Amino acid sequence: MARCILGKTLATVSLSVALASVTVTSSGCRSFPECRNSFSSCGFHLNSNIMSGCTGAKDNSHKKARTSPYPGSKVQRISVPNEKVNWLIEWQDYNPVEYTAFSVLAGPRWADPQISERNFSPKFNEKDGQVERKSRNGLYEIENGRPRNPAGRTGLAGRGLLGRWGPNHAADPIITRWKRDRSGNKITHPVSGKNVLQLVAIKRKDCGEWAIPGGMVDPGEKISATLKREFGEEALNSLQKSNAEKKKLEEQLHKLFSQEHLVIYKGYVDDPRNTDNAWMETEAVNYHDETGEIMDNLTLEAGDDAGKAKWVDITDKLKLYASHSQFIKLVAEKRDAHWSEDSETDCCGL
Repeated sequence: MARCILGKTLATVSLSVALASVTVTSSGCRSFPECRNSFSSCGFHLNSNIMSGCTGAKDNSHKKARTSPYPGSKVQRISVPNEKVNWLIEWQDYNPVEYTAFSVLAGPRWADPQISERNFSPKFNEKDGQVERKSRNGLYEIENGRPRNPAGRTGLAGRGLLGRWGPNHAADPIITRWKRDRSGNKITHPVSGKNVLQLVAIKRKDCGEWAIPGGMVDPGEKISATLKREFGEEALNSLQKSNAEKKKLEEQLHKLFSQEHLVIYKGYVDDPRNTDNAWMETEAVNYHDETGEIMDNLTLEAGDDAGKAKWVDITDKLKLYASHSQFIKLVAEKRDAHWSEDSETDCCGL
Protein backbone atom coordinates (compact mmCIF):
# COMPACT_ATOMS: atom_id res chain seq x y z
CA MET A 1 0.00 0.00 0.00
CA ALA A 2 2.83 2.33 0.82
CA ARG A 3 4.28 1.50 -2.55
CA CYS A 4 0.95 2.33 -4.12
CA ILE A 5 0.90 5.79 -2.57
CA LEU A 6 4.55 6.64 -3.02
CA GLY A 7 4.74 5.14 -6.46
CA LYS A 8 1.84 7.15 -7.71
CA THR A 9 3.16 10.18 -5.93
CA LEU A 10 6.39 9.98 -7.86
CA ALA A 11 4.50 9.29 -11.03
CA THR A 12 2.28 12.32 -10.51
CA VAL A 13 5.19 14.61 -9.69
CA SER A 14 7.32 13.21 -12.50
CA LEU A 15 4.50 13.87 -14.91
CA SER A 16 4.19 17.45 -13.68
CA VAL A 17 7.92 17.90 -14.02
CA ALA A 18 7.94 16.55 -17.53
CA LEU A 19 4.94 18.54 -18.68
CA ALA A 20 6.11 21.76 -17.13
CA SER A 21 9.66 21.23 -18.35
CA VAL A 22 10.50 21.07 -15.36
CA THR A 23 7.84 14.83 -4.40
CA VAL A 24 8.86 14.66 2.36
CA THR A 25 9.09 16.11 6.20
CA SER A 26 7.75 21.38 10.69
CA SER A 27 5.52 21.63 11.86
CA GLY A 28 8.78 24.75 16.31
CA CYS A 29 7.45 27.34 15.25
CA ARG A 30 10.59 28.66 13.95
CA SER A 31 8.05 30.33 11.74
CA PHE A 32 8.43 32.74 8.91
CA PRO A 33 6.68 35.94 9.96
CA GLU A 34 4.87 35.10 13.12
CA CYS A 35 7.09 32.62 14.86
CA ARG A 36 10.64 32.97 13.69
CA ASN A 37 10.78 30.41 10.89
CA SER A 38 8.19 27.58 11.10
CA PHE A 39 6.50 25.10 8.96
CA SER A 40 4.55 23.76 11.80
CA SER A 41 2.43 26.81 12.04
CA CYS A 42 -0.93 26.13 10.44
CA GLY A 43 -0.14 27.72 7.13
CA PHE A 44 3.11 25.91 6.67
CA HIS A 45 1.88 22.45 7.39
CA LEU A 46 1.32 20.10 4.58
CA ASN A 47 -1.72 18.93 2.82
CA SER A 48 -0.07 16.63 0.37
CA ASN A 49 -2.97 15.50 -1.71
CA ILE A 50 -0.22 15.15 -4.27
CA MET A 51 0.66 12.04 -2.30
CA SER A 52 -2.71 10.48 -3.00
CA GLY A 53 -2.82 7.26 -4.96
CA CYS A 54 -6.52 7.62 -5.66
CA THR A 55 -8.07 7.90 -9.07
CA GLY A 56 -8.94 11.52 -8.40
CA ALA A 57 -5.38 12.50 -7.48
CA LYS A 58 -5.02 14.41 -10.71
CA ASP A 59 -7.69 16.89 -9.61
CA ASN A 60 -6.68 16.99 -5.93
CA SER A 61 -2.90 17.12 -6.17
CA HIS A 62 -2.85 20.91 -6.11
CA LYS A 63 -5.85 21.87 -4.04
CA LYS A 64 -4.66 23.64 -0.85
CA ALA A 65 -2.39 25.85 -2.93
CA ARG A 66 -5.45 27.29 -4.66
CA THR A 67 -7.57 28.12 -1.60
CA SER A 68 -8.67 31.62 -0.56
CA PRO A 69 -8.30 33.78 1.34
CA TYR A 70 -4.55 33.44 1.52
CA PRO A 71 -3.52 32.47 5.11
CA GLY A 72 -3.14 35.41 7.46
CA SER A 73 -4.70 37.84 5.02
CA LYS A 74 -7.83 38.81 3.13
CA VAL A 75 -6.11 38.32 -0.21
CA GLN A 76 -8.15 36.31 -2.70
CA ARG A 77 -6.41 34.22 -5.33
CA ILE A 78 -7.85 34.22 -8.81
CA SER A 79 -9.72 30.98 -9.37
CA VAL A 80 -7.70 28.30 -11.16
CA PRO A 81 -9.83 25.42 -12.48
CA ASN A 82 -8.35 21.92 -12.46
CA GLU A 83 -7.96 21.90 -16.20
CA LYS A 84 -5.88 25.11 -16.12
CA VAL A 85 -3.43 24.16 -13.34
CA ASN A 86 -0.76 22.79 -15.66
CA TRP A 87 1.55 25.45 -17.05
CA LEU A 88 1.51 23.86 -20.50
CA ILE A 89 -2.21 24.52 -20.84
CA GLU A 90 -2.51 27.82 -22.67
CA TRP A 91 -4.18 30.58 -20.66
CA GLN A 92 -3.45 33.93 -22.25
CA ASP A 93 -5.59 35.88 -19.77
CA TYR A 94 -3.97 34.35 -16.66
CA ASN A 95 -3.18 37.29 -14.42
CA PRO A 96 -2.49 36.10 -10.85
CA VAL A 97 -2.76 38.40 -7.86
CA GLU A 98 0.65 39.63 -6.67
CA TYR A 99 1.15 39.27 -2.91
CA THR A 100 4.11 39.11 -0.55
CA ALA A 101 3.41 39.72 3.13
CA PHE A 102 4.83 42.83 4.79
CA SER A 103 6.58 40.58 7.33
CA VAL A 104 8.56 39.06 4.46
CA LEU A 105 9.23 42.35 2.70
CA ALA A 106 10.63 43.73 5.99
CA GLY A 107 13.76 41.68 5.27
CA PRO A 108 14.12 39.21 8.17
CA ARG A 109 17.19 36.96 8.03
CA TRP A 110 15.18 33.95 6.84
CA ALA A 111 13.76 35.76 3.80
CA ASP A 112 15.12 36.62 0.36
CA PRO A 113 15.04 40.18 -1.02
CA GLN A 114 12.70 40.99 -3.86
CA ILE A 115 13.82 39.74 -7.28
CA SER A 116 13.99 43.33 -8.48
CA GLU A 117 16.64 44.36 -5.94
CA ARG A 118 19.89 45.18 -7.69
CA ASN A 119 22.28 43.17 -5.50
CA PHE A 120 20.12 40.03 -5.36
CA SER A 121 21.19 37.35 -7.87
CA PRO A 122 19.92 33.99 -6.57
CA LYS A 123 21.31 30.78 -8.05
CA PHE A 124 18.14 28.83 -8.64
CA ASN A 125 18.29 25.03 -8.95
CA GLU A 126 21.65 25.15 -7.11
CA LYS A 127 23.14 25.33 -3.63
CA ASP A 128 23.34 29.10 -3.30
CA GLY A 129 25.93 29.69 -0.57
CA GLN A 130 24.24 28.32 2.57
CA VAL A 131 20.76 28.48 1.04
CA GLU A 132 19.49 25.30 -0.61
CA ARG A 133 17.64 26.30 -3.77
CA LYS A 134 17.53 22.81 -5.28
CA SER A 135 14.16 21.13 -5.37
CA ARG A 136 13.64 17.48 -4.43
CA ASN A 137 11.42 17.31 -7.51
CA GLY A 138 14.30 18.03 -9.88
CA LEU A 139 14.78 21.14 -11.97
CA TYR A 140 12.12 23.82 -11.93
CA GLU A 141 11.58 26.49 -14.56
CA ILE A 142 12.55 30.14 -14.25
CA GLU A 143 10.15 32.57 -15.93
CA ASN A 144 10.97 36.29 -16.07
CA GLY A 145 13.60 35.78 -13.39
CA ARG A 146 11.20 33.99 -11.02
CA PRO A 147 10.96 30.28 -10.13
CA ARG A 148 7.77 28.62 -11.32
CA ASN A 149 5.84 26.25 -9.05
CA PRO A 150 6.43 22.73 -10.47
CA ALA A 151 2.92 21.64 -9.48
CA GLY A 152 1.22 24.33 -11.53
CA ARG A 153 -0.71 27.57 -11.22
CA THR A 154 -1.98 28.75 -7.82
CA GLY A 155 -3.72 32.01 -8.69
CA LEU A 156 -1.20 34.00 -6.66
CA ALA A 157 2.22 35.37 -7.63
CA GLY A 158 4.98 36.54 -5.29
CA ARG A 159 5.94 34.75 -2.08
CA GLY A 160 3.01 35.25 0.24
CA LEU A 161 4.30 34.30 3.69
CA LEU A 162 7.18 32.15 2.43
CA GLY A 163 10.68 33.49 2.83
CA ARG A 164 12.44 31.97 -0.16
CA TRP A 165 11.76 32.27 -3.85
CA GLY A 166 11.36 28.71 -5.11
CA PRO A 167 11.52 25.78 -2.65
CA ASN A 168 11.24 26.39 1.09
CA HIS A 169 12.61 23.34 2.89
CA ALA A 170 11.17 21.87 6.10
CA ALA A 171 11.52 18.68 8.16
CA ASP A 172 9.01 16.64 10.21
CA PRO A 173 10.23 14.19 12.90
CA ILE A 174 7.74 11.38 13.56
CA ILE A 175 8.61 9.90 16.98
CA THR A 176 6.90 6.59 17.76
CA ARG A 177 6.77 3.80 20.37
CA TRP A 178 4.57 0.75 21.00
CA LYS A 179 1.58 1.22 23.27
CA ARG A 180 2.03 -1.02 26.32
CA ASP A 181 -0.03 -2.11 29.32
CA ARG A 182 1.05 -1.68 32.93
CA SER A 183 3.04 -4.91 32.74
CA GLY A 184 5.02 -3.60 29.78
CA ASN A 185 3.38 -5.85 27.20
CA LYS A 186 2.50 -4.50 23.77
CA ILE A 187 -1.20 -3.79 23.35
CA THR A 188 -2.86 -5.46 20.38
CA HIS A 189 -5.91 -3.98 18.70
CA PRO A 190 -8.89 -6.35 19.13
CA VAL A 191 -10.09 -6.00 15.53
CA SER A 192 -6.96 -5.78 13.36
CA GLY A 193 -4.88 -8.02 15.63
CA LYS A 194 -1.89 -5.70 15.15
CA ASN A 195 0.12 -3.90 17.79
CA VAL A 196 -0.88 -0.29 18.48
CA LEU A 197 1.73 2.36 17.70
CA GLN A 198 1.88 5.74 19.45
CA LEU A 199 3.09 9.08 18.16
CA VAL A 200 4.29 12.29 19.83
CA ALA A 201 1.90 15.01 18.66
CA ILE A 202 1.70 18.71 19.48
CA LYS A 203 -1.29 21.02 19.52
CA ARG A 204 -0.61 24.22 17.66
CA LYS A 205 -1.34 27.46 19.48
CA ASP A 206 -2.18 29.24 16.26
CA CYS A 207 -4.73 26.86 14.79
CA GLY A 208 -5.57 24.47 17.62
CA GLU A 209 -4.96 21.36 15.52
CA TRP A 210 -2.79 18.38 16.43
CA ALA A 211 0.29 17.92 14.27
CA ILE A 212 3.75 16.44 13.96
CA PRO A 213 6.37 18.68 15.61
CA GLY A 214 8.91 20.09 13.17
CA GLY A 215 10.13 23.22 11.43
CA MET A 216 12.10 24.94 8.72
CA VAL A 217 15.63 23.90 7.80
CA ASP A 218 18.04 26.73 8.58
CA PRO A 219 20.62 27.71 5.93
CA GLY A 220 23.55 25.30 6.02
CA GLU A 221 21.77 22.99 8.47
CA LYS A 222 21.55 19.23 7.96
CA ILE A 223 18.07 17.71 7.92
CA SER A 224 19.01 15.44 10.84
CA ALA A 225 19.91 18.49 12.94
CA THR A 226 16.61 20.20 12.07
CA LEU A 227 14.61 17.13 13.05
CA LYS A 228 16.29 16.84 16.46
CA ARG A 229 16.23 20.57 17.17
CA GLU A 230 12.58 21.04 16.30
CA PHE A 231 11.44 18.02 18.29
CA GLY A 232 13.36 19.29 21.32
CA GLU A 233 11.97 22.81 21.03
CA GLU A 234 8.33 21.90 20.39
CA ALA A 235 7.75 18.65 22.28
CA LEU A 236 10.30 18.97 25.12
CA ASN A 237 10.46 22.76 25.62
CA SER A 238 14.26 22.65 25.31
CA LEU A 239 14.58 26.42 24.86
CA GLN A 240 13.45 27.00 28.44
CA LYS A 241 15.72 24.41 30.06
CA SER A 242 18.75 25.19 32.20
CA ASN A 243 22.20 24.36 30.83
CA ALA A 244 22.34 21.21 32.96
CA GLU A 245 18.90 20.13 31.79
CA LYS A 246 19.79 20.85 28.17
CA LYS A 247 22.90 18.68 28.44
CA LYS A 248 20.91 15.75 29.86
CA LEU A 249 18.22 16.25 27.23
CA GLU A 250 20.78 16.31 24.44
CA GLU A 251 22.19 12.95 25.59
CA GLN A 252 18.76 11.33 25.43
CA LEU A 253 17.92 12.87 22.08
CA HIS A 254 21.24 11.70 20.67
CA LYS A 255 20.29 8.10 21.55
CA LEU A 256 16.97 8.47 19.76
CA PHE A 257 18.10 10.37 16.69
CA SER A 258 21.31 8.42 16.06
CA GLN A 259 19.55 5.09 15.65
CA GLU A 260 18.16 3.55 12.48
CA HIS A 261 15.22 5.48 11.05
CA LEU A 262 12.74 5.48 8.19
CA VAL A 263 12.46 8.28 5.68
CA ILE A 264 8.73 8.36 5.02
CA TYR A 265 8.46 11.07 2.37
CA LYS A 266 10.54 13.70 0.61
CA GLY A 267 9.38 16.37 -1.76
CA TYR A 268 6.81 18.97 -2.77
CA VAL A 269 3.77 19.41 -0.57
CA ASP A 270 0.43 21.00 -1.37
CA ASP A 271 0.41 23.83 1.18
CA PRO A 272 -2.03 26.75 1.51
CA ARG A 273 0.86 29.24 1.53
CA ASN A 274 2.31 28.07 -1.77
CA THR A 275 2.31 30.54 -4.66
CA ASP A 276 3.29 30.49 -8.29
CA ASN A 277 6.82 31.46 -7.27
CA ALA A 278 7.37 29.93 -3.81
CA TRP A 279 6.40 26.55 -2.39
CA MET A 280 6.97 24.15 0.52
CA GLU A 281 8.96 20.94 0.37
CA THR A 282 9.51 18.61 3.32
CA GLU A 283 11.18 15.46 4.58
CA ALA A 284 9.21 13.30 7.03
CA VAL A 285 11.37 10.88 9.05
CA ASN A 286 10.26 8.22 11.56
CA TYR A 287 12.42 7.60 14.64
CA HIS A 288 11.08 4.61 16.56
CA ASP A 289 11.81 3.83 20.22
CA GLU A 290 11.34 0.06 20.07
CA THR A 291 11.62 -0.64 23.81
CA GLY A 292 10.26 2.71 24.96
CA GLU A 293 13.20 3.16 27.33
CA ILE A 294 14.55 6.32 25.70
CA MET A 295 11.27 8.21 25.69
CA ASP A 296 10.37 6.97 29.17
CA ASN A 297 13.24 9.14 30.41
CA LEU A 298 11.91 12.22 28.61
CA THR A 299 8.93 14.23 29.84
CA LEU A 300 6.84 15.74 27.08
CA GLU A 301 6.42 19.46 27.58
CA ALA A 302 5.07 21.81 24.93
CA GLY A 303 7.39 24.63 23.96
CA ASP A 304 8.02 27.28 21.34
CA ASP A 305 4.83 27.46 19.23
CA ALA A 306 3.14 24.36 20.71
CA GLY A 307 0.25 24.58 23.15
CA LYS A 308 0.30 20.94 24.25
CA ALA A 309 2.38 17.81 23.63
CA LYS A 310 1.31 14.22 24.27
CA TRP A 311 1.41 10.62 23.07
CA VAL A 312 -1.52 9.66 20.85
CA ASP A 313 -2.54 6.30 19.39
CA ILE A 314 -1.99 5.92 15.66
CA THR A 315 -5.24 5.05 13.90
CA ASP A 316 -7.23 6.19 10.91
CA LYS A 317 -9.50 7.98 13.39
CA LEU A 318 -6.65 10.28 14.46
CA LYS A 319 -7.15 13.64 12.79
CA LEU A 320 -3.92 15.58 12.28
CA TYR A 321 -3.23 18.81 10.47
CA ALA A 322 -3.13 18.62 6.67
CA SER A 323 -1.21 15.68 5.19
CA HIS A 324 0.24 14.50 8.49
CA SER A 325 -2.37 11.74 8.66
CA GLN A 326 -1.01 10.40 5.38
CA PHE A 327 2.52 10.34 6.77
CA ILE A 328 1.29 8.51 9.86
CA LYS A 329 -0.51 5.92 7.77
CA LEU A 330 2.72 5.18 5.94
CA VAL A 331 4.54 4.77 9.27
CA ALA A 332 1.90 2.30 10.47
CA GLU A 333 2.29 0.30 7.27
CA LYS A 334 6.08 0.28 7.47
CA ARG A 335 5.98 -0.84 11.14
CA ASP A 336 3.18 -3.35 10.47
CA ALA A 337 1.11 -1.65 13.16
CA HIS A 338 -2.62 -1.15 13.59
CA TRP A 339 -4.19 1.47 11.34
CA SER A 340 -7.84 0.74 10.63
CA GLU A 341 -10.66 -1.51 11.77
CA ASP A 342 -11.79 -1.61 8.16
CA SER A 343 -9.99 -4.46 6.41
CA GLU A 344 -10.96 -2.99 3.04
CA THR A 345 -9.06 0.27 3.56
CA ASP A 346 -6.89 0.79 0.49
CA CYS A 347 -4.85 3.54 -1.14
CA CYS A 348 -7.87 5.79 -1.16
CA GLY A 349 -8.72 5.06 2.45
CA LEU A 350 -7.48 8.45 3.66
